[in-house]
Amino acid sequence: MAQQMSFDEARNILKKFRDEQTRDSDLVVSLWEEVIMDKCHRLGDEVWLVYEQVCTAALDCQKFDIAEDCISLLDQKFHRSLRVRRLQGMMYEAQSEYEKAEEEYKNILKIDETNMYARKRQIAILKARQKTSEAIQRLNEYLKEFMTDYEAWNELCDLYLNQHDYNNAAFCLEELIMSNPHNHLFHQKYAEIRYTQGGSENMELARTYFAQAVKLNTNNLRALYGLFLSASNLGSSSSKGAKDKQMNLKYASWAAEQIQIKYKTQQPESQLKDTKVREFLEKHLDSIQTS
Repeated sequence: MAQQMSFDEARNILKKFRDEQTRDSDLVVSLWEEVIMDKCHRLGDEVWLVYEQVCTAALDCQKFDIAEDCISLLDQKFHRSLRVRRLQGMMYEAQSEYEKAEEEYKNILKIDETNMYARKRQIAILKARQKTSEAIQRLNEYLKEFMTDYEAWNELCDLYLNQHDYNNAAFCLEELIMSNPHNHLFHQKYAEIRYTQGGSENMELARTYFAQAVKLNTNNLRALYGLFLSASNLGSSSSKGAKDKQMNLKYASWAAEQIQIKYKTQQPESQLKDTKVREFLEKHLDSIQTS
């Protein structure tokens, strides 16, 4: 794919990834090796941003020779800058030389104690070394100073989930939803946590947030399944009255109908899977009606 691209096409893809802060490390390395590298002089001053981008991607792909070359060229231009030192620390991390990486980040923080990237890399080292409790503690300390770092909130949520600490994980998602109310994935993830916790109150919260996720993105199949299951669960609960049961049956039926439509329109070739999904949905709907 990369070989068929022109220099300008490859350059624009790399720029788009940087602007949108998205990563496709395999593609970035491929574009670099097959299209950009031999013509990088055409990038002008943009070349330094590309070196940094390619270095990070190369570390993801364990291509240390490419990463080393990029770090060397950046160091020649910006000798011992904090950004270059951070890349060097990331190189040590990728090679599992955690003591060297930690030392590099400590040196960065001696120069700039507010450097959020070095602090986040220190937390990444704790995660890599399976020191989850320490990583959680450090992330909480970090978020006291950088409360708007949504990536860190999401990371902390995942760490709590690994510890099966669902209440604190849900709190992290609440912070994210308040700051990003239109992100359907945050609503979905919050709903999944509440669904996992179980109980009538949590199940109602799960249904509400699954519904909101679907409202924000009608193609979110996972949220549709969540809405179906949470409504089915509430509808079959013996503690619910006839009115609540009917309402939840309505929600579950609507979600089931939408799921079947998605399978027919988006995956028409998977007839067997479509049949199994339909049987699954019908079975759950029958269980509500007969309970």
